[in-house]
This record gives sequence, structure tokens and C-alpha cells, in this order.
Amino acid sequence: MNWTANPVNAAARRASGSLLQRVLRLDAVLLGLLSLLAGLGLIVLYSAFGNRIDPVQGHALRLAAGLALMLLVAQIPPWRLLPLAPWAYGLGLILLAAVFVLGETGGGARRWLDLGPVGFQPSELMKLALPMMVAWLLSRAALPASAGRALAALALIAVPVGMIALQPDLGTAVLVAASGLAVVFLAGLGWRIIAALAALVTAALPLLWIFGMQDYQRRRVLMFLDPERDPLGAGYNIIQAQIAIGSGGIFGKGWLNGTQAHLDFIPERHTDFVFAVLAEEFGLLGVLATVALYAAIIARALWIARDAQDNFSRLLAGGLALTFFVYTFVNMGMVAGLLPVVGLPLPLISYGGSSIVTLMAGFGILMSIHSHRRMWSA
Repeated sequence: MNWTANPVNAAARRASGSLLQRVLRLDAVLLGLLSLLAGLGLIVLYSAFGNRIDPVQGHALRLAAGLALMLLVAQIPPWRLLPLAPWAYGLGLILLAAVFVLGETGGGARRWLDLGPVGFQPSELMKLALPMMVAWLLSRAALPASAGRALAALALIAVPVGMIALQPDLGTAVLVAASGLAVVFLAGLGWRIIAALAALVTAALPLLWIFGMQDYQRRRVLMFLDPERDPLGAGYNIIQAQIAIGSGGIFGKGWLNGTQAHLDFIPERHTDFVFAVLAEEFGLLGVLATVALYAAIIARALWIARDAQDNFSRLLAGGLALTFFVYTFVNMGMVAGLLPVVGLPLPLISYGGSSIVTLMAGFGILMSIHSHRRMWSA
């Protein structure tokens, strides 16, 4: 029976949507897509961990905590977030500065603050605080943004991005920069301003190579260009990931049957390179289904941005949507050997805690913008 053809079922569906949106402030479509993606992540991680259930259960608990946070953030109206933007940005800068003095060192980088039972990575806060701040700045004047406001926005972006890059954490720095630049782009800059900014960024690349990158980061870029020059060293990760992706074929080897993963050839297979596990076991069809799922989430987020009824909400929602796109594109690109390895997990599939908290808080903001839009306009 067709669900929409039955008036009783149609009424029930509308009531369900009303409950989610009006009471819980959640968008049913976006929530369903996120749930599917998180469920896929649990399936892939079980195989990536060698059929061990304990870490998968831990990841499921983090997802549940992220869901609770998303529900909490969704209750905050956008007009409450607007005045909080400068405070959140300032707090983020203070915490980033504290990392250089009080931060925990690990793996040659200082990125974490020790808060007793838990660790906190201040750069995660900037993934939300920066697009909020840039949206706050650009929404205070008529759009499209003027060249002066665009330059001011770039200055706001450059400070935290530079601090994160010095930790060093190039992957997070790229993502934080993307979160701010996405808002600037959505502010409707003229093509002359965009061309000038692109020229400025291009001119700064040699300085970044000489002064802003560590030796291991330069090696990653060189290995991206020619991984075969060091197949057992710096190029090993890319080569093994490409072998896993290629060996999956069209239909894949089947769940739990990936040889590259289960024989420990794929490095960091439960975090940065989990996409290689997915591709080997589920093949091209599984990859296309996963990409379609990500695309549907991004499309829904952009629809929420388009439907927003004020400039701050529209810029912030669009910035969060494009940041999620960059997050996904960079991870898949680096695993496939199309981009340099920068150490970014695959959203909602890779094992982790801090990234889940940030992602779900961002989706909570999107839920809030969608569910409160009529109240604000009224």
C-alpha cells in the first residue's frame, strides 16, 4: 500500500514530523540520513577492529552522547546564537593560546588540554565558533559583502588557522579555514574579489611551504605526487589504501572479508583510512551508496540554508553544510590518493570522540535554524 495514499497514515506522518520539529526541534529527514550514516559507520568499524565489539560499543556511546548534544543545541534559537558568536570566538582563541603553554604533547604535536578525566582539543571548538563569527560579521551589513568586510573576515580566519597550524595540525587547520571561507564565499562576493583572494592565497603558498609546514608534512605532499618513491615509508599508507580500494572491485569482497584490513596492511584503518575498509568490503556499489548518503546530507543542509529567513542563519547554515562537504571530500580524496594525507577522519564513520561532538553540535545548529525559522520571522 502506498503510504501517502492512505489519509490516516499521511496524518500520522504529519503528526510525527510535527513532534520532531515543533517539540524536539529536529528535522526528520536530516535525522534519518545521519542515523543511516552512523549505522553504516558501526558496521564498517566492527570489521576494521577485527570483529571486536568493545570499541564499537564505545563508539556507539559517543554517537549517543553526540545525539543528546545535537538535541540540546537544537533547542537554542538562532537569535540566541547571534550575540554569542564573538564570545565563542574569543574563548576559542584563548583556549588555542593556552595549548601552547598548558597543552599535552603527543606524536610531536601539542593539541590537547588536560581537563582531568577527559582531554579537550580547542581546535574543535573553532570549527563552530569561526563560521559563527564570520557569519556574525558579514550579516551586520547588506549583502553582498564589501571588499573591506571580506578582508576583515579573512583576518578573523587567519588568526585561529595560523595558531592551529603551529601546533602543528594541518588537517584541522584546513578544515577550520574551510569553515570560515565557506561563509565568506556564500556572502556573495564579486568575482573580482574572489579572484584577488585566490591570487593572495596562491602567492602565500610558497611561504606556507617554507615556514608553515613541518618536514613530515612536506613529505606527505611529495608522497602524494609520487608515493612509489618511498613505498615502505612515507608512501606506504597511500599505496596500501589504493590496493584495498582497487581490490574491492564492483561488488566488494563482502563484510568481514577484507584481506587488506584483516591482515593489517591498511594503516589507521579505524580512523583516517576507514574509507579503504569500506571500499574493499563493499566495492564500488558500496562506495557510490555512501557518497550518495553524504550528498543527501549536504543537499538537505543546503536546503535548510536556502530556507533560512535571515542573513546570519543563512550564512551559518550554508557554511556548516560546505564544511561538511570539505570534511568528506578531503578524507575520501586523501585515501584514494587524489589529495595529500592531512589526517582527517571520515565524518560519522571513523572512530573518534571529539569530531563526533563537533559534528553533532553543528547539525544541532542546522536543526535549530530549520525549526525556529518561522518564529524568528514572526
